[in-house]
This record gives sequence, structure tokens and C-alpha cells, in this order.
Amino acid sequence: MDLDAYADVHRERWTELDRLARRRPTSGADVDRLVAGYQAAATDLARIRAAAPRSTTGDRLSLTLHRARLRFTGAPVDPLTVLTRFFALQLPAALYRIRWVTIWVAVATVLIAVVTAVWITSTPGAVATFGTDAALRQYATQDFVDYYSDHGLGAFTAQVWTNNAYIAASMVAFGITGLFVPYSIMQNAVGLGVSASVMHSQGRLGDFFLYIAPHGQLELYSVFLAGGAGLMIAWSWIAPGHRTRGQALAEDGRALITVAIGLVLTLLLSGVVEGTVTRQEWPWPVKIGIGTVALALVLAYQWVLGGRAYRAGERGDLDEFDRGAAAIVAG
Repeated sequence: MDLDAYADVHRERWTELDRLARRRPTSGADVDRLVAGYQAAATDLARIRAAAPRSTTGDRLSLTLHRARLRFTGAPVDPLTVLTRFFALQLPAALYRIRWVTIWVAVATVLIAVVTAVWITSTPGAVATFGTDAALRQYATQDFVDYYSDHGLGAFTAQVWTNNAYIAASMVAFGITGLFVPYSIMQNAVGLGVSASVMHSQGRLGDFFLYIAPHGQLELYSVFLAGGAGLMIAWSWIAPGHRTRGQALAEDGRALITVAIGLVLTLLLSGVVEGTVTRQEWPWPVKIGIGTVALALVLAYQWVLGGRAYRAGERGDLDEFDRGAAAIVAG
């Protein structure tokens, strides 16, 4: 079956059903049209599923049928149940799917950062290309440390969160290009290497690690997660396997875009640590320990809870979440 041609033939009827399903029936005629449209669309969906078990066309029609069914059954949906399923099953399963790619992104970032720092440090005159002696000294002795305390706690946390969330979401969204994620990884790693080499040149390499360690563990891991999701989305159309490229991209893209939602939360936690812990005059073991605990919680969520959900058959797809949200709106 040519799904595109089939959809073109029936799209007007499906659109009418979706329109009826999005508002409450105002007359008996509306109810009759809703039920008749539902029955016809259900037959269409069965044919689509027989030709392609998973497809964008089928997923969209399934969601329309779900909305329509709620209109004439009145089945109640608990928002708490929808959210619980999402955070207990779908999100951790999606994170679990990219666990090994995330590790490879982390390894690549560390290697590039180390090579960059070693090359700049060991090459005569390389550090000087980044500024005058006075500018480098000010960066290492004042700017780097003052960055964490120059702004109010709330404003700084919000600024860090929105900036990092934007970067992470971009890596997931533009991962389809196959180029944006490697470019972002390279840029981030080189930036870390340059900063470390400048701090080392002024005898402040210890400060570099101390001030980054509390929040940087989770912040960097969140970036690695974003890179892993973006690369997986790119790989879905580069090597789709037995699926068409469109099917692979639609299926994996819907599942892995879930990661972007999770990253908003992990980066919020990282931003809170950066805004409230890093600036404190507490012993460094305490501050670093708090950052380590935050990272450990996310790792347990991904590897332990996510592993259980994945082995139970969950793949992190947003279908169920979309249907639940549609039910809440329709109800």
C-alpha cells in the first residue's frame, strides 16, 4: 500500500473527524457524523497498520480516533496517571536507549578537551593568543570565580538554566542534520580545553576544577545526553535498517524528542546547584558531594529505572502521553 496516496484519498474525511472530535457535539446529527466517521477511520487505520505497523500517518490517525472515542464514551482520564506513566516509564526508557551513545559523547568531549589543553599549554606563545597577560590574569584570578557570584541567586539560576536548556534542545532538535551535534561537541570541548589552559597558565588550574565540579558533573552529563539523542536521531535515517527512512525518523524522533523534556529538568537541577551551591563558602568536599549526588540520581533514573522500563517493553514513545493529553483536553 502506498500510504501517502491512501492518506491523500481519505485526508478530507479524517480532517472532518478530527474537527468533530475536538469540540463537543451540539446536535444529534453531529453525534451521528462522529460515530460514522470513527467507524470508517477505524477501518482505515486497520488497513494502514496491516501495511505498516508503525507510521506517521497511522500514529496521527490513531490519535484522532482516540479523541473521537472519548467524545462518545466519556472515558475519564486522570492527569496524574498520564504524568506518572511519562516520568516513571517513557522518559527513563528514552534515556536508557541512548546510554551508550551518551558515554561515547562524554569520552569524545574529554579527549578533545584534554588534547586542546595540552596542545595550548605545551606550545610556546599559544596562550598569549587569547589575550594580554593582564587580561588572562584577570580572567583566572577574578572573572572565572566572580562569574558565580556577580548576579542574584534567582536571576543567575534562571540565566544558566535557560541558556543550557536552549543548547541541549538545539542538539536534540538539529541532530537530524548529522553535523550539528559533532560541531557542538567540538565547540564545547575546545572551550573547556582553552579555559583550562588559561587557568593553568596563571597557576589556577585547581580553581578551574573546583568551581566546575559541583554543578558541572550534571550539567556536562546533560549535554552528553542531548548529544546522544541528537546522534541517534541522525542515525535513524542514515541507517534505518528494515524500515524506510521516513518511518525510522518518525518513530525514533518521537521517542528521542522525549529526552529534550527530561533535559529541561536535569538542567534545572544543575542550574540550582550552580546558582545556590557553587557560590557558597562551604568546604569543597561538601559542594562537590552535592553535585555528585545530583548526578548519581540522574544516572540511577536513566540506567536503573530506565533499564527496567525498557526491558518491560517501553520505548519512550510519546504516543501514550499524547493520547492521555488529548483525553484530558477533550474531557
